[in-house]
Amino acid sequence: MTALRKDAMELLEKMPEDKLYFIVQIMKGVNGLYGTDEQKARDRAFEKLENLRRKAPEIDYDKELED
Repeated sequence: MTALRKDAMELLEKMPEDKLYFIVQIMKGVNGLYGTDEQKARDRAFEKLENLRRKAPEIDYDKELED
């Protein structure tokens, strides 16, 4: 265990129980910054959908009204 991890563990052990909830939320948020496998799968799915998207043809509304 690195010295930094050891210091973090000591601080967590000293932390009051009612404050641990906030620490856990922060840790989860920081962990989410690294991009989980689930996030990567969502990003790939979104890219596939973006590639399937087509541009709609330009509509001449005045001509449509005349017809």
